Amino acid sequence: MDQQTALWIYQKMNEIRFFEEEVHHIFGKGLIPGFVHLYAGEEAVATGVMALLDDEDYITSTHRGHGHAIAKGCDIKGMMAEIMGKKDGLGGGKGGSMHVADIDRGMLGANGIVGGGFGLAAGAALTIKTLGQSHVAVCFFGDGASNEGTFHEGLNLASILDLPVIFVCENNQFGEGTPFRYASASETVAERAPAYNMPGVRVDGMDVEAVYEATEKAIKRAKAGEGPTLIECDTYRHFGHFEGDEQKYKTDQDPNRDRDPITEFREKATKNKWMTSEQTDEIESNAKKTVEDAVAFAEASPLPDESTLYTDIFA
Repeated sequence: MDQQTALWIYQKMNEIRFFEEEVHHIFGKGLIPGFVHLYAGEEAVATGVMALLDDEDYITSTHRGHGHAIAKGCDIKGMMAEIMGKKDGLGGGKGGSMHVADIDRGMLGANGIVGGGFGLAAGAALTIKTLGQSHVAVCFFGDGASNEGTFHEGLNLASILDLPVIFVCENNQFGEGTPFRYASASETVAERAPAYNMPGVRVDGMDVEAVYEATEKAIKRAKAGEGPTLIECDTYRHFGHFEGDEQKYKTDQDPNRDRDPITEFREKATKNKWMTSEQTDEIESNAKKTVEDAVAFAEASPLPDESTLYTDIFA
Protein backbone atom coordinates (compact mmCIF):
# COMPACT_ATOMS: atom_id res chain seq x y z
CA MET A 1 0.00 0.00 0.00
CA ASP A 2 1.41 3.41 -0.93
CA GLN A 3 1.33 6.55 1.17
CA GLN A 4 -1.38 8.31 -0.85
CA THR A 5 -3.73 5.35 -0.53
CA ALA A 6 -3.06 5.05 3.21
CA LEU A 7 -3.81 8.73 3.76
CA TRP A 8 -7.07 8.47 1.80
CA ILE A 9 -8.14 5.38 3.73
CA TYR A 10 -7.43 6.96 7.10
CA GLN A 11 -9.32 10.08 6.14
CA LYS A 12 -12.41 8.14 5.04
CA MET A 13 -12.30 5.83 8.06
CA ASN A 14 -12.40 8.84 10.37
CA GLU A 15 -15.10 10.61 8.37
CA ILE A 16 -17.26 7.50 8.67
CA ARG A 17 -16.63 7.12 12.41
CA PHE A 18 -17.31 10.77 13.27
CA PHE A 19 -20.34 10.79 10.98
CA GLU A 20 -21.88 7.75 12.64
CA GLU A 21 -21.18 8.99 16.14
CA GLU A 22 -22.82 12.30 15.28
CA VAL A 23 -25.86 10.56 13.76
CA HIS A 24 -26.10 8.51 16.96
CA HIS A 25 -26.13 11.73 18.98
CA ILE A 26 -28.63 13.52 16.72
CA PHE A 27 -30.99 10.56 16.65
CA GLY A 28 -31.00 10.56 20.45
CA LYS A 29 -32.22 14.16 20.34
CA GLY A 30 -35.19 13.15 18.17
CA LEU A 31 -34.04 15.10 15.12
CA ILE A 32 -34.02 12.20 12.65
CA PRO A 33 -37.24 10.66 11.28
CA GLY A 34 -37.27 6.89 10.94
CA PHE A 35 -34.57 4.42 11.95
CA VAL A 36 -30.82 4.58 11.46
CA HIS A 37 -28.44 1.60 11.29
CA LEU A 38 -24.89 2.64 12.12
CA TYR A 39 -21.72 1.40 10.44
CA ALA A 40 -19.16 2.25 13.15
CA GLY A 41 -16.70 -0.61 13.64
CA GLU A 42 -16.87 -1.83 10.04
CA GLU A 43 -14.87 1.02 8.46
CA ALA A 44 -12.07 -1.26 7.24
CA VAL A 45 -14.41 -3.01 4.81
CA ALA A 46 -15.85 0.02 3.02
CA THR A 47 -12.53 1.84 2.77
CA GLY A 48 -10.47 -1.24 1.88
CA VAL A 49 -12.77 -1.92 -1.07
CA MET A 50 -13.46 1.64 -2.17
CA ALA A 51 -9.79 2.64 -2.20
CA LEU A 52 -9.60 0.65 -5.44
CA LEU A 53 -12.75 2.03 -7.12
CA ASP A 54 -13.57 5.22 -8.99
CA ASP A 55 -16.75 7.08 -9.95
CA GLU A 56 -17.26 4.82 -12.97
CA ASP A 57 -17.45 1.70 -10.81
CA TYR A 58 -20.80 0.82 -9.23
CA ILE A 59 -21.71 -0.28 -5.74
CA THR A 60 -24.93 -1.48 -4.16
CA SER A 61 -25.35 -1.03 -0.44
CA THR A 62 -27.49 -2.12 2.50
CA HIS A 63 -29.68 -0.63 5.21
CA ARG A 64 -26.35 0.01 7.02
CA GLY A 65 -25.02 2.09 4.16
CA HIS A 66 -23.59 5.37 5.47
CA GLY A 67 -20.04 4.03 5.45
CA HIS A 68 -20.30 2.79 1.88
CA ALA A 69 -21.65 6.15 0.70
CA ILE A 70 -18.92 8.18 2.40
CA ALA A 71 -16.15 5.91 1.12
CA LYS A 72 -17.60 6.08 -2.42
CA GLY A 73 -17.29 9.85 -2.31
CA CYS A 74 -20.88 10.92 -1.72
CA ASP A 75 -21.28 14.48 -0.45
CA ILE A 76 -21.31 14.31 3.35
CA LYS A 77 -23.38 17.47 3.71
CA GLY A 78 -26.00 16.08 1.35
CA MET A 79 -25.97 12.78 3.22
CA MET A 80 -26.55 14.40 6.61
CA ALA A 81 -29.35 16.54 5.18
CA GLU A 82 -30.94 13.44 3.64
CA ILE A 83 -30.83 11.54 6.92
CA MET A 84 -32.49 14.49 8.65
CA GLY A 85 -35.18 14.61 5.96
CA LYS A 86 -34.17 17.99 4.55
CA LYS A 87 -34.63 19.56 1.13
CA ASP A 88 -30.90 19.72 0.36
CA GLY A 89 -30.40 16.00 0.97
CA LEU A 90 -29.08 13.75 -1.78
CA GLY A 91 -32.60 12.43 -2.30
CA GLY A 92 -34.40 15.67 -1.53
CA GLY A 93 -35.02 14.48 2.02
CA LYS A 94 -37.37 11.73 0.85
CA GLY A 95 -35.18 8.64 1.07
CA GLY A 96 -33.66 9.01 4.49
CA SER A 97 -30.96 6.89 6.08
CA MET A 98 -31.76 3.62 4.31
CA HIS A 99 -31.96 5.07 0.81
CA VAL A 100 -28.92 7.31 0.41
CA ALA A 101 -27.87 7.27 -3.25
CA ASP A 102 -25.71 9.21 -5.68
CA ILE A 103 -25.74 7.81 -9.21
CA ASP A 104 -23.04 10.23 -10.40
CA ARG A 105 -20.67 8.65 -7.89
CA GLY A 106 -21.66 5.13 -8.84
CA MET A 107 -23.51 4.69 -5.54
CA LEU A 108 -26.69 2.92 -6.66
CA GLY A 109 -28.27 3.24 -3.26
CA ALA A 110 -28.54 1.95 0.24
CA ASN A 111 -31.39 -0.51 0.46
CA GLY A 112 -34.01 -1.17 3.10
CA ILE A 113 -34.61 -4.65 1.67
CA VAL A 114 -32.30 -7.32 3.09
CA GLY A 115 -30.63 -8.94 0.08
CA GLY A 116 -31.92 -6.26 -2.26
CA GLY A 117 -28.56 -5.46 -3.83
CA PHE A 118 -27.64 -8.74 -5.53
CA GLY A 119 -29.79 -8.28 -8.61
CA LEU A 120 -28.93 -4.60 -8.89
CA ALA A 121 -25.20 -5.30 -8.80
CA ALA A 122 -25.52 -8.12 -11.32
CA GLY A 123 -27.48 -5.80 -13.59
CA ALA A 124 -24.86 -3.05 -13.28
CA ALA A 125 -22.13 -5.59 -14.05
CA LEU A 126 -24.08 -6.81 -17.09
CA THR A 127 -24.22 -3.20 -18.33
CA ILE A 128 -20.43 -2.92 -17.91
CA LYS A 129 -19.85 -6.15 -19.83
CA THR A 130 -22.35 -5.34 -22.59
CA LEU A 131 -20.78 -1.93 -23.20
CA GLY A 132 -17.27 -3.35 -23.11
CA GLN A 133 -16.21 -1.13 -20.23
CA SER A 134 -13.30 -1.77 -17.87
CA HIS A 135 -15.19 -1.27 -14.63
CA VAL A 136 -16.62 -3.40 -11.85
CA ALA A 137 -19.73 -3.57 -9.70
CA VAL A 138 -19.52 -4.35 -5.99
CA CYS A 139 -22.41 -5.73 -3.96
CA PHE A 140 -22.14 -5.18 -0.20
CA PHE A 141 -24.36 -7.40 1.94
CA GLY A 142 -24.55 -8.70 5.49
CA ASP A 143 -24.48 -12.20 6.91
CA GLY A 144 -28.26 -12.07 7.28
CA ALA A 145 -28.67 -11.47 3.55
CA SER A 146 -26.50 -14.50 2.78
CA ASN A 147 -29.48 -16.69 3.66
CA GLU A 148 -31.89 -14.88 1.36
CA GLY A 149 -32.86 -16.42 -1.97
CA THR A 150 -31.50 -13.41 -3.83
CA PHE A 151 -27.99 -14.33 -2.66
CA HIS A 152 -28.11 -17.61 -4.56
CA GLU A 153 -29.84 -16.12 -7.58
CA GLY A 154 -27.35 -13.26 -7.81
CA LEU A 155 -24.24 -15.40 -7.50
CA ASN A 156 -25.57 -17.99 -9.91
CA LEU A 157 -26.42 -15.43 -12.61
CA ALA A 158 -23.11 -13.60 -12.18
CA SER A 159 -21.17 -16.82 -12.61
CA ILE A 160 -23.16 -18.04 -15.60
CA LEU A 161 -22.52 -14.76 -17.44
CA ASP A 162 -18.96 -14.20 -16.13
CA LEU A 163 -19.97 -10.78 -14.87
CA PRO A 164 -17.42 -8.30 -13.46
CA VAL A 165 -19.03 -8.18 -10.03
CA ILE A 166 -17.57 -8.63 -6.54
CA PHE A 167 -19.81 -9.81 -3.72
CA VAL A 168 -18.59 -8.46 -0.38
CA CYS A 169 -20.16 -10.01 2.72
CA GLU A 170 -19.80 -7.89 5.85
CA ASN A 171 -20.21 -10.65 8.40
CA ASN A 172 -20.66 -8.69 11.62
CA GLN A 173 -21.78 -11.90 13.36
CA PHE A 174 -25.45 -10.97 13.80
CA GLY A 175 -28.52 -10.71 11.59
CA GLU A 176 -30.33 -8.20 13.82
CA GLY A 177 -29.95 -10.21 17.06
CA THR A 178 -29.57 -13.69 15.59
CA PRO A 179 -26.01 -15.10 15.63
CA PHE A 180 -24.70 -16.22 12.26
CA ARG A 181 -23.62 -19.58 13.72
CA TYR A 182 -27.26 -20.25 14.63
CA ALA A 183 -28.86 -19.07 11.39
CA SER A 184 -26.49 -20.64 8.87
CA ALA A 185 -25.88 -24.31 8.06
CA SER A 186 -22.41 -23.47 6.72
CA GLU A 187 -19.63 -22.30 9.00
CA THR A 188 -18.72 -19.45 6.64
CA VAL A 189 -20.27 -17.60 3.73
CA ALA A 190 -17.11 -17.85 1.63
CA GLU A 191 -17.24 -21.64 1.49
CA ARG A 192 -20.43 -21.44 -0.58
CA ALA A 193 -18.61 -19.84 -3.50
CA PRO A 194 -17.34 -23.07 -5.17
CA ALA A 195 -20.96 -24.14 -5.66
CA TYR A 196 -21.24 -21.20 -8.05
CA ASN A 197 -17.85 -21.79 -9.68
CA MET A 198 -16.18 -18.69 -8.28
CA PRO A 199 -13.41 -18.01 -5.74
CA GLY A 200 -14.51 -17.53 -2.15
CA VAL A 201 -12.10 -15.88 0.27
CA ARG A 202 -12.50 -15.02 3.94
CA VAL A 203 -10.47 -12.15 5.36
CA ASP A 204 -10.08 -10.25 8.60
CA GLY A 205 -12.61 -7.48 8.08
CA MET A 206 -11.06 -5.42 10.87
CA ASP A 207 -7.78 -5.24 8.90
CA VAL A 208 -8.14 -2.74 6.07
CA GLU A 209 -4.98 -3.98 4.36
CA ALA A 210 -6.36 -7.54 4.20
CA VAL A 211 -9.60 -6.25 2.66
CA TYR A 212 -7.65 -4.11 0.21
CA GLU A 213 -5.47 -6.99 -0.97
CA ALA A 214 -8.42 -9.38 -1.45
CA THR A 215 -10.34 -6.73 -3.37
CA GLU A 216 -7.37 -5.95 -5.59
CA LYS A 217 -7.17 -9.60 -6.67
CA ALA A 218 -10.93 -9.77 -7.27
CA ILE A 219 -10.87 -6.62 -9.42
CA LYS A 220 -8.03 -7.96 -11.56
CA ARG A 221 -9.96 -11.18 -12.06
CA ALA A 222 -13.17 -9.33 -12.98
CA LYS A 223 -11.47 -6.98 -15.44
CA ALA A 224 -9.70 -9.91 -17.08
CA GLY A 225 -13.09 -11.38 -17.93
CA GLU A 226 -12.77 -14.21 -15.42
CA GLY A 227 -16.01 -13.47 -13.60
CA PRO A 228 -17.13 -12.76 -10.04
CA THR A 229 -15.54 -13.28 -6.63
CA LEU A 230 -17.08 -13.67 -3.17
CA ILE A 231 -15.21 -11.99 -0.32
CA GLU A 232 -16.34 -12.57 3.27
CA CYS A 233 -15.09 -9.94 5.72
CA ASP A 234 -15.15 -11.00 9.36
CA THR A 235 -16.11 -7.79 11.18
CA TYR A 236 -18.15 -6.36 14.07
CA ARG A 237 -20.47 -3.41 14.57
CA HIS A 238 -19.95 -1.20 17.60
CA PHE A 239 -23.57 -0.10 17.86
CA GLY A 240 -26.73 -2.17 17.89
CA HIS A 241 -28.69 -3.30 14.86
CA PHE A 242 -30.64 -0.05 15.13
CA GLU A 243 -30.69 2.84 17.57
CA GLY A 244 -32.48 1.67 20.71
CA ASP A 245 -31.28 -1.92 20.35
CA GLU A 246 -30.27 -3.09 23.83
CA GLN A 247 -27.79 -5.58 22.32
CA LYS A 248 -28.47 -8.26 24.93
CA TYR A 249 -27.41 -10.87 22.38
CA LYS A 250 -23.77 -9.71 22.50
CA THR A 251 -21.30 -11.37 24.88
CA ASP A 252 -17.74 -10.77 26.06
CA GLN A 253 -16.68 -13.78 23.99
CA ASP A 254 -17.74 -12.27 20.66
CA PRO A 255 -14.86 -12.18 18.15
CA ASN A 256 -13.60 -8.69 17.38
CA ARG A 257 -15.61 -7.16 20.23
CA ASP A 258 -12.69 -5.17 21.63
CA ARG A 259 -11.03 -4.33 18.32
CA ASP A 260 -11.07 -0.98 16.53
CA PRO A 261 -10.05 -1.03 12.83
CA ILE A 262 -9.16 2.67 12.88
CA THR A 263 -6.79 2.38 15.83
CA GLU A 264 -5.22 -0.74 14.33
CA PHE A 265 -4.67 0.92 10.96
CA ARG A 266 -3.19 4.02 12.54
CA GLU A 267 -0.64 1.88 14.39
CA LYS A 268 0.23 -0.13 11.27
CA ALA A 269 0.42 2.93 9.02
CA THR A 270 2.74 4.86 11.32
CA LYS A 271 4.90 1.78 11.88
CA ASN A 272 5.24 1.27 8.10
CA LYS A 273 5.84 5.01 7.63
CA TRP A 274 2.81 5.45 5.41
CA MET A 275 1.78 8.30 7.70
CA THR A 276 3.29 10.31 10.52
CA SER A 277 1.59 10.90 13.86
CA GLU A 278 1.22 14.55 12.90
CA GLN A 279 -0.58 13.58 9.71
CA THR A 280 -2.96 11.24 11.50
CA ASP A 281 -3.78 13.93 14.06
CA GLU A 282 -4.49 16.42 11.28
CA ILE A 283 -6.68 13.95 9.40
CA GLU A 284 -8.72 13.23 12.54
CA SER A 285 -9.20 16.93 13.20
CA ASN A 286 -10.23 17.64 9.59
CA ALA A 287 -12.66 14.71 9.54
CA LYS A 288 -14.33 15.92 12.73
CA LYS A 289 -14.66 19.43 11.25
CA THR A 290 -16.10 18.01 8.01
CA VAL A 291 -18.85 16.23 9.95
CA GLU A 292 -19.55 19.27 12.14
CA ASP A 293 -19.98 21.37 9.00
CA ALA A 294 -22.35 18.73 7.59
CA VAL A 295 -24.50 18.89 10.70
CA ALA A 296 -24.68 22.70 10.51
CA PHE A 297 -25.59 22.47 6.82
CA ALA A 298 -28.34 19.94 7.48
CA GLU A 299 -29.79 21.88 10.39
CA ALA A 300 -29.97 25.03 8.25
CA SER A 301 -31.56 23.23 5.32
CA PRO A 302 -35.36 23.62 5.04
CA LEU A 303 -37.84 20.77 4.97
CA PRO A 304 -39.02 19.69 1.49
CA ASP A 305 -41.81 21.86 0.13
CA GLU A 306 -45.27 20.29 0.08
CA SER A 307 -45.45 20.90 -3.66
CA THR A 308 -42.74 18.26 -4.19
CA LEU A 309 -44.69 15.52 -2.44
CA TYR A 310 -45.36 13.58 -5.65
CA THR A 311 -42.10 14.33 -7.51
CA ASP A 312 -38.99 12.13 -7.67
CA ILE A 313 -40.91 9.01 -6.71
CA PHE A 314 -41.55 5.76 -8.58
CA ALA A 315 -44.67 4.46 -6.87
